[in-house]
Amino acid sequence: MPSNRTQQALARLADLTPRQIVAELDRFIVGQSDAKKAVAIALRNRWRRQRAPEAIREEISPNNIILIGPTGVGKTEIARRLAKLSGAPFIKVEASKFTEVGYVGRDVESMVRDLVESAIDMVRTERESEVEDLANEKTDERLLDLLLPKPADAKAAPAPATAGVGGDRGGSGVFVVSASGGVTQEPGENGDAAAVERYRRTREKLKQLLLDGQLEGREVEVEVTHQGPQMFDMMVPQGAPEGMENFTDMLKEMMPKRKKKRTVKVSEARRLLMEEELEKLIDLDDVTADAIERVESMGIIFLDEIDKIAGARGEVGGPDVSREGVQRDLLPIVEGSNVQTKYGMVKTDHVLFVAAGAFHVSKPSDLIPELQGRFPIRVELKPLTEQDFVRIMTEPENALTKQYAALVEADGASLAFTTDGIAEIARTAAVVNERMENIGARRLHTVMTTLLEDVLYDLPDRGSAPVTVDAGVVRERLKAIAEDEDLRKYIL
Repeated sequence: MPSNRTQQALARLADLTPRQIVAELDRFIVGQSDAKKAVAIALRNRWRRQRAPEAIREEISPNNIILIGPTGVGKTEIARRLAKLSGAPFIKVEASKFTEVGYVGRDVESMVRDLVESAIDMVRTERESEVEDLANEKTDERLLDLLLPKPADAKAAPAPATAGVGGDRGGSGVFVVSASGGVTQEPGENGDAAAVERYRRTREKLKQLLLDGQLEGREVEVEVTHQGPQMFDMMVPQGAPEGMENFTDMLKEMMPKRKKKRTVKVSEARRLLMEEELEKLIDLDDVTADAIERVESMGIIFLDEIDKIAGARGEVGGPDVSREGVQRDLLPIVEGSNVQTKYGMVKTDHVLFVAAGAFHVSKPSDLIPELQGRFPIRVELKPLTEQDFVRIMTEPENALTKQYAALVEADGASLAFTTDGIAEIARTAAVVNERMENIGARRLHTVMTTLLEDVLYDLPDRGSAPVTVDAGVVRERLKAIAEDEDLRKYIL
C-alpha cells in the first residue's frame, strides 16, 4: 500500500484526464496527436493501477512506448513536457552512452540510480517547502544571536530563541539599537531586571530591522563545516561499480568534519544557517524511503536514441561491438528486476519506459525480439510539413517568434513578424530540409539565426526603432543561401 505522501502525489494525476494531458501538450507541441494520445493514456494508467484492487495491482505492468520518427519532430519535447506534467520521478538518458558489461563506459543500471537521485531531490524539495517557514524563523533567531550576543545577566532569563551561535561575548549592561541597526552597550548593574527587559526590547527592535531587510549588509561571524578537497570523488572512475560509490561515501562519513569560522554578510549567513536548519528539520531516511517508493510506483525513464544500439543481429566485430550486449543488459531492467543503489534495492517492475529513435539507418525490427516485446506500444511520428512550420512559429507558448521578440525587447526595441514573413520563413526551412539533411523543426532555429544575425548584432547601436520582418526581408536575407548549394555551410 503506498504511503500517504505517495498517494498525494498520485492524487495529482487524478485531475489530469488523457484529454487534458493532450491539451496541455498542444500548448507547446504542434501535431503528433497519436504520440500525445499514447503518452497521455500511459500516464493516466499510472493512477488507474493504484485504484485497482490490491489482488491484481501488482500484476498490471506498464505499457512501455517506443516513439519512432525522424529527428526534430517532437519526440524529446513530448518527454520533457510529460515530465513537468506528471510530477513523477523522471530522467532522460541517451542509450548511446551505455556499453555492455566489460567495456569502458556506463552500465545500464546507472539509469535507475540516476532516477533514484532525481526522486530524492524532488521529495527533498517538497519537504523543504513544508518546513520553510519554521526554518526561516529559526534562522532569524540565530542571526539575532549573532548580531546581539546575550549579556551575562540575561543567561538566567528565559531564552527568547534557540541557543546563540556566536556565544556570550558581552558582559552585563544595557543594549541600545539605533535606527540604522547599530547596537551599543551601556554599563548596567549585574542582575538588574531592568537591563534584561531592555535587552529584550532591543532584540525586538533589531528583529524588526532584520525582517525589513535593513541589516543584510552587516557582517557577522558564523561557524561552518569546512568542505575538504573532493579527493574521494576522484577515486571513483567513470563506469565504476556501485560498490565503489558506497565505499567512498563511507570514507567521507569516517573523516572528521572540520569546523571553521567565517566573517560574512547577513545575507550570506542567512543562506548558510538556512541550510543547517533545513538539514535538522528534514528526516533524510524518510525522504529516501518516500523517494524509492515513488520510483517503484511512478518512475518514468525516457530512453532516447535507442536506434543507436540497434543493428544487424549476429554481426561480429566492428566499432559497435557492444550494441547488442547493451540491449541484453537493458532487457532485465525493462522486464522488471532489482537494481542495487546506495539507498537500497529498487524494483523496476512498474517503472514506465518511453523509448525514442529516428531509425534512419536501422529499423525497430533490428532490436532483439525480447526487447521489442517489452515496448508493445509503437507510435510513428510524422515528418513536419511547411504548414506545420507555420504553426510551430505561431501557436506554441514558447514559439521562436516570441523568443526572439523577447530577446530584442531586452535592448529596448521591438520585433514583429508579418503573416507573409512567417510563411516565407517556413517555406525556406522546408526547401532547405528537402535539399539537405532533413532535421525537422530544428531547421527553423538555423533559418532564424541567419535571418536575424545582422539585426541582433547592430541592435545595441541602432536605438529603439521597431524591427519588422516581412516576406521581402526574408527573401532578401536568405535568397543567396536558399538558392546556392555551395553556401549551405552557413545554414547547417
